[in-house]
Amino acid sequence: MFWCAGLLLTVSSFGQQTPSPASAQVNEFPIVFEQNVVAGKTAVGTKVKAKLLIPTLQNGTVIPRNAVLSGEVVESSRKTSTDPSRLEIRMDLADWKGGSAPLKAYATNWYYPTVLETGQDLQYGPARSDQSKWNGQGEYPDPNTKSYHPFPGSGRSDQDAAPDTANSTTSKQRAVLKDVACDRLNDGSLILSSSHSNVKLDRYTTYVLLSGEIPMTQAPVSHP
Repeated sequence: MFWCAGLLLTVSSFGQQTPSPASAQVNEFPIVFEQNVVAGKTAVGTKVKAKLLIPTLQNGTVIPRNAVLSGEVVESSRKTSTDPSRLEIRMDLADWKGGSAPLKAYATNWYYPTVLETGQDLQYGPARSDQSKWNGQGEYPDPNTKSYHPFPGSGRSDQDAAPDTANSTTSKQRAVLKDVACDRLNDGSLILSSSHSNVKLDRYTTYVLLSGEIPMTQAPVSHP
């Protein structure tokens, strides 16, 4: 058995490539699926597509960002009282404007979580309550009125900073899907399994596909 989480890959972090002799023939494809895929619900043979999020070098060809990867569901079985849920997705082709390239890449239990970042400061009224700065258009905004502070608790003095806004962004650090294992089969393919629930890959998450000379033995890595 093989655990994807223990691999040492060509791409060490999102958007950064660091080749190493031990993993030069292993490629990582950060992608977003165009549809949800659920073990036991999505039928074997279902065609799937995904969008590549960073340019990736494979066999001397650079597959550009936003290239469409297409493939199919090879295995899909729901969890039972005796058997785990199993899901295998294989991508066979990368297609983009002006080119295409064959490949053989498999879905893994790696993904890039969505995190919240603090955005720029925003103020709901003028930075200063100084009428000398007023442009003369309309009624001068009174900082004590509700319209000046449209949200409850947003009142603050001129010296106070405006509240930060939280923005969703993709983490640059990979994580492992909770309770989902990734094993290598004898034919070199990768399959996901879970004894806790049916494996599900949704269309809003950045997952990782692997292709190439994937080592058979690596130390497992614990779930975060």
